[in-house]
Order: sequence, then C-alpha cells, then structure tokens
Amino acid sequence: MSDSLLAACGLLSPSMAGQALALDYMEEEQKRQMTIKAANISLYYEYENKPYVINLIDTPGHIDFTGKVTRSLRAIDGAIVVVDAVEGVMTQTETVTRQALEERVRPVLYINKIDRLINELKLSPQGVQEVIVRIIKDFNRLIEMYAEPEYRKAWKVSFSNNNVALGSAKHRWGFTLRVAQEKGIKFSDVVAAYKEGNVEELRKTVPLHEAILDMVVEHLPSPPIAQKYRIPKIWHGDLSSEVGKAMLECDDDGPVVMCISNVTVDPQAGVVATGRLFSGVINAGDTVHLIGARATGRVQQVCIYMGPYREIVGSLPAGNIPALLGLDKARAGETIASIPDVVPFEAVRYVTEPVVTIAIEPKYSRDLPKLVDVLNKLTIEDPNLVARIDQESGEYLLSGIGQVHLEIALTLIQKTGLEIITSPPTVIYRESIRKPAGPFMAKSPNRHNRVYISVEPLDPQIVELITSGKLNDTMDRRSIAKLLRSYGWPAEEARNVYGIDPHGCIFVDRSKGVQYLNEVRDYMVSGFISAMDDGPLTREYVRGVKVNLENAELHSDPAHRGPAQIIPMVRRAIYAGLLSADPILLEPIMKLVARAPAEMVGVLTKILTSRRGRVLSIEQREYVVHVEGEIPAAETFDLADVIRSSTSGKAFWSLPFSRWAPVPSSLMPKLIREIRQRKGLSPEPPRPEDFMDRE
Repeated sequence: MSDSLLAACGLLSPSMAGQALALDYMEEEQKRQMTIKAANISLYYEYENKPYVINLIDTPGHIDFTGKVTRSLRAIDGAIVVVDAVEGVMTQTETVTRQALEERVRPVLYINKIDRLINELKLSPQGVQEVIVRIIKDFNRLIEMYAEPEYRKAWKVSFSNNNVALGSAKHRWGFTLRVAQEKGIKFSDVVAAYKEGNVEELRKTVPLHEAILDMVVEHLPSPPIAQKYRIPKIWHGDLSSEVGKAMLECDDDGPVVMCISNVTVDPQAGVVATGRLFSGVINAGDTVHLIGARATGRVQQVCIYMGPYREIVGSLPAGNIPALLGLDKARAGETIASIPDVVPFEAVRYVTEPVVTIAIEPKYSRDLPKLVDVLNKLTIEDPNLVARIDQESGEYLLSGIGQVHLEIALTLIQKTGLEIITSPPTVIYRESIRKPAGPFMAKSPNRHNRVYISVEPLDPQIVELITSGKLNDTMDRRSIAKLLRSYGWPAEEARNVYGIDPHGCIFVDRSKGVQYLNEVRDYMVSGFISAMDDGPLTREYVRGVKVNLENAELHSDPAHRGPAQIIPMVRRAIYAGLLSADPILLEPIMKLVARAPAEMVGVLTKILTSRRGRVLSIEQREYVVHVEGEIPAAETFDLADVIRSSTSGKAFWSLPFSRWAPVPSSLMPKLIREIRQRKGLSPEPPRPEDFMDRE
C-alpha cells in the first residue's frame, strides 16, 4: 500500500509499486516479507488543487514489534488501520487501534485484499458487501470500547462518510464511496474484473493512492487542529503557560518543544533522533535541553526521512517530524526544548514487555568490547530489547518481546560481522509474594545502623499504573500522592512514597521521627531498587510488592552511614521480608488467538490443553472458527511448528502477551532449582534467616 502512495507522489516508479516494498528497505524485511522497523517519509500531494504535505510512518504489524508502533503514535495525529478482508479485525488490529485511541490519534479504515474474497472464497458481490459491513462493525466496536466518550461518535467509520476505503494493495486499486460514485464503480464491477482478468483496467479507473490520500486529507486532522486535543492527553504541564499555549496552537513562534519517538545509530553520523515537533522552529545550530537526560546539546543537522534516506533541510516548523543529528544523549521518549525546566511528555505506555531471554557471548573473547558496543546500539534503537549482565554468572543476557524479536536482533548482530554463541531461549519470570510479612530488622555491615522493613502484596491496579508508566519516579511527590489517593491510599502513605520500581513495586516511608533519614534517603531507595531488580528466589525482577520502611536507627557520624552501609542493610531486610511472605514465581501468559476451519478446532484445543493452556472462547464466524485461549510462554517455543503440522497450515494465529500469573505450586520448586542452576547459583534458594540479624 505504501508503495502505491510513494508512486503517486513521484518517489517510486509505478511499475515497481507493490514489488519494491520501498519502506521495508532492510534486507531482513525484504527477505521475511514483513515490516520490522518504522519507516518515515514525507509525501507531497495535491487535493482539489491545494497542496499538502503528508508525513507517513509505516509501522510493523507483528506483535513482537508493537513497541515501534507505540513510539510512532506519539509523532502522528491520524492512523490508517489496514485490515485483511479475509482475516478481519484480528487481535493485533485491536491492540494497535487501542494504542492509537489512547494517544488520541484518529483512525480511518482501509480494508485490503478484497481480491482474496473473490479469488479464494468465490464470494458474490452480495457476499463481498456482507464481509465489508461486518469488518466495519467490528472496527467501530473497538472505537466504542477504547475511545474517550467525546470522540466515539465522531471517530466511528462508515462507507457513507468516506472514511473507509477498500481495495487490493497488491493490484493497486481501491476506492471510497465518493470515488466509486464519481467513477461509476460497483462491487459487481470488481468481481467481474477478476473473473474476466481485467484488473489492469480497474487499477487505471480507481488507483489505490487516490482513495487513501483523499481519505487522509479529508478526515485526518492537521497539526494545529489535532494538538488542541492531543496535548492535554500527552503533556501534563500548565496549559496556560507560554509552552502550553504554543503547543496547543502548534505555534512556529513559540519555544521549541519536541518529543523523540525513534532513535537510530548511524555508523557515520552517530545518534539520529526523530520525533514530533509540537511548537517552535528547529534549526541546525540550535542549542536545546534534553529534559529527561538533564543535559544540553547542539543540533548539528535538521533532516527529514525519505524512507532509508535522510534529506538535510536546515530547519523545520512545528507540526513536522524532524530527524536531528548531534544529540548523542537523546533516547526514545525524551523531551527536547529550547528552554529549560519544561515538563516532560507523558511516558510512552507499552502494551507488552520482554518475556523471552537468551544468553549471548562472542565466539572469540577479543570481540567482547565489540559485542557490548553492538548491544548498546541495539537497545538504544529498540528500547523493547533489554541487555544486561547476570552478576552471578557474568553472562550477557538479551531479552525481547518474543522469539521473532530476538531472531531479528541476533541477525542484526551477525550482520556486523561479529560471530556469536547463544543459548536456547528461556522465559523471563518475576518474583512476588502472597501475604504480608515483617517488620524485619537488618544491621549495616559495620553494625552501627539498623533498619526495620515490612513487605506486603501491592494492589494490582497500582502495579498496572507503574508498569504502564502512569506512575513513575520522574513525577513530583504531589502528583504521586494525588494519583495514589484517587485509588484509596491513606493520605500519609501517599505523601511518603520514597521510590518506585518500574517493574511494579513501591517503597513507602512509614517511620516517625527518625534522625538523619533525609540524608540517607537516596541510599535506601538504591537498596530498594537493587532488591527489586534482583529477587532472592531466582535473581529475577520482583513485581507487585509494597516495601514499607517502619523504623530506622542511624549513627550520628556521617562516615558510619554511607552508601556502603545503608544499601546492603536495606537489601537484606527486604530479602528477609520477601522470603517470609510466601514467595512465588510469576510466569508470562500469552493469549493465543487462532482462526481455522471448523474441522481444525479440536486439534487446536487439544494442543492448548496439553500445554497447560486453556480455551477461553470458540466462536463460529462465517467461514472460519475463532478460538481464543491462554498458554504459558514456557510452552510456546515449538508451538508454531506444532500448529502448522497439526493443521496442515490452515490455521492463522497470534500470540500477544496477556498477563503475569503464578507458576503452579507443583512446578515451582523444580523450576526455581533449574533457574538457579542455569545462573550458576546454588540449587536451593536462601532462607529468611540468612538475612536476619539479632537484636
């Protein structure tokens, strides 16, 4: 589809459109026939004799790369949601539409592969229309579910409103109702064109680009319109301030305020930071503030992306998507401004998180620095890849959203010429607790300080707030308190949140009148973060725990209460609490959404139930059956091969992340031993007594 748009704007030969896959320019994308990276391009288009610039970002559809979709949504105001006419509204359609609506990005609908309904399913014109009506209904149901009340009615799509297009991107034809009426095209004409082998005439009569670009210009908002309702959603600063007013108006004369949505590392140019400019004009040579990094930088070049190429433009006004060189500390989600102390944009909320990990090492030890450099580059470009060193084993671990995500990462590493050795993929777990425990006392290594800490399970709603980024350490204490009180927290505790761990834990000060506490607060938070990042059962992240500082006795001499004393003391007390609070392991549960012929349903349900999974629903929809179920991620490593062979390739499915759930008690002791042995730890986990000190 994007090839057709590029050809219409003179950026691609029409004869190559549909085969060039111009925005899937990576070798791996061409090879796998799938989008992996988000690609930006600026299109010039004239509609009713008026010129427009349309900034297009082509994003991946695969669930493993949904983080790139999330980041791209921050930069755009409208989305063309592409739905396969045969597959209909799938789980990933729902995921990306929900993400778009949460960012107040307005969607329009393009129903693709109409040719499949005619050639494969042999539907009549009436049958084609019925399928289209059902898809529009299903899509509007998503808008009803996920759009805010004030946008539901206005943003629903319909063929009569010309915000639904249908066609075949492969054969480069398409139309909206208005185009069909103007050109005199009916569904029966489309069916006849395929039956008579006259698709070329259809392409000439109703070229796809006219339907899509006309729909974009007519229904998707321009930046000055969109920013009026998007800024209050994604930026929680003072809207009446100079910065707030400038962004609401998309004002070229206002201060520069930009949100970085994508970062790449160019071998020659270094870090290239791309994002949405919400106000001001950005120029080469400007000095800007990186709000999150607490740093300043000088913009060396201002460019726009044209697919794989960067074109230097020197300056760009508000509403555009600049690519900036020279800001080496910029990362995805960063707020850039020409003035200091600007409130940063809301954190980007990801719908999934890394659940699969591999150990990786260079084949030759001399290449270790190069591996570290490559991993650093990969994680800068893709924040959903997480690289870390296992402190016990010294292994380099790379975690991703799924197996395909990691496969692509390993391919990119190997393309640098680096020879690597990897372990088989393993599932990431989380540690948590079932009940409260404590307080427990721990002493500092020099025995001059004491701390008393209790732990308890954290409300799942608060865990969700933290892991979604809506509650985080960058917020001021007043905002944190206000949010927690809205969820029923006691005012005293809500005011005294010391630390928030992004994996879903919180540290609260319940103590009264402890001397010198303010002086060691940061050390205590470091001890809390250290314990949450490295749980005592298996050295996995801790999730869903509230850690309470009940009391402390601190030495009067600062030399005796430094970080080397406070951090391990707090960590020991937390470990004693976690191990005494009925500790558990949480495993990632994936949602299996499959579509298959009715005769294959029994096969799918048998596969699910044989792998600790369960069937949630089975629904007959016209010519296929929809099966929804849940299955632990640990049971999915060969699932693709099993489903393909068992269904003779007739089932289509996806495996998005669903939730974290406790590992069954019968499996947990064995699993803990296996994880500990894999990490080079003693097979048996420590006991609470190992971390307790006597009075």
